[in-house]
Amino acid sequence: MINQSATPRRGKRIAFVQSCWHKPIVDQCRRAFTAEMARNGLARRAIAFFEVPGAFEIPLLAKMLAKTGRYAAIVVSGLVVDGGIYRHEFVAQAVVDALMRLQLETETPIISAVLTPQRFHDHEEHRRFFRDHFLVKGKEAALACVMTMANMQRLKPGAVTAGA
Repeated sequence: MINQSATPRRGKRIAFVQSCWHKPIVDQCRRAFTAEMARNGLARRAIAFFEVPGAFEIPLLAKMLAKTGRYAAIVVSGLVVDGGIYRHEFVAQAVVDALMRLQLETETPIISAVLTPQRFHDHEEHRRFFRDHFLVKGKEAALACVMTMANMQRLKPGAVTAGA
């Protein structure tokens, strides 16, 4: 369980942005994230959900959300796969670089569960494997979100910090 000081305050929420490319797989991340946040005391209504076509569109929406000041954190999820060309590597690098720059510029935590498997073949065995893997990633994203929000809260002026 999280420390209540880690939950968003003053009406701030968490934004969850996911790509729709391979949606049945990526949906598992959202489900696991939401369930883990609930276990940690954050109601589903405190999470705003957004969808974009693919991972390439995630950073722009994340930036727009961060600029509103309404979100204590933004969690993103997507699956960038090798479609037989090298484009996936460029997309993955561009997305991760943009998200890192964005969180540093806006001081809004961006938790990424955008995955780029080395090998993905669109058949049932791989779809099942990645659906299961996104369940793990969703839970990990929730725990990272909780920890990051707690750390951010501790750094606010006037916050009481133990051991600091």
